[in-house]
Amino acid sequence: MHDNQLTVTAETVRALIAEQFPQWRDLPVTGLRSQGTVNAIFRIGDGLTARFPLQPGDPGAVRRDLVAEATAGRELASRTRFPTPEPVAIGEPGAGYPLPWSVQTWVPGVIATDDDPGDSVPFARDLARFITDVRAIDTGGRRFTGGGRGGVLRGHDEWVQTCLDRSEQLFDVPRLRRLWERLRDLPRGDTPDVMNHSDLIPGNVLVSGGRLAGVLDVGDLRPADPALDLVGAWHLLEAGPRAVLREELGDDAATWERGMAWAFQQAIGAAWYYVDSNPAMSLMGRRTLARILAAEAR
Repeated sequence: MHDNQLTVTAETVRALIAEQFPQWRDLPVTGLRSQGTVNAIFRIGDGLTARFPLQPGDPGAVRRDLVAEATAGRELASRTRFPTPEPVAIGEPGAGYPLPWSVQTWVPGVIATDDDPGDSVPFARDLARFITDVRAIDTGGRRFTGGGRGGVLRGHDEWVQTCLDRSEQLFDVPRLRRLWERLRDLPRGDTPDVMNHSDLIPGNVLVSGGRLAGVLDVGDLRPADPALDLVGAWHLLEAGPRAVLREELGDDAATWERGMAWAFQQAIGAAWYYVDSNPAMSLMGRRTLARILAAEAR
């Protein structure tokens, strides 16, 4: 998926564990099929997962990111009604892998890409409860910083234009351009930042029996636009359950529209960028845009 992507094998993981965490050396190590774009993921025994960053980088910078991810995991733990991974350890470079890596608790369930909850009203209600619980976490005076999703929509215009230029074979691009011209200028007003998971895509959401079983990849927990986690409405739900989510949350029309805009921004990038390297992510982007266009047509 990335230039110079690191290769991580189960043999390498076993060697790192034996060297650094001998208390786990006898546990089975199994590589997990993942649609994520950041880490290679391995299960350790029944209760743990190891995550290995895929892109080369400065080990010090990677360690800082892993420490921040662990801090976010501890902050979110037990703050919602649904399981989330909790930090266990940070490993060091060695035995064929050049970067720090992390160990977290295992959360059971099937990712929403493999067990589609899109038509489930109970799932929509669960998702609303998760978003509500996350929003209730005290920001402690923190505000959104940086250039990622969750700040000013227009700040992403250059990227979206690049994505549109590269999507001619996938979409009716003139129609998408007209829509983005409206979405990028949606006003934020004086709505204060609230805590967001920040990446409610199908690969980060676990399902069991048509209900929300847990949420993964919690490292981006942060204050941001209250609309940011509404991307899940478009990435995960069809029209009927999406309406239930909206009613359960009680968000105003302006916030709901910005949520659609953030979903658009994320989807248009995923659709073309991963079309060959990660087909599931590309399909998510195309499906999300189809839902947005269908809603706009009504």
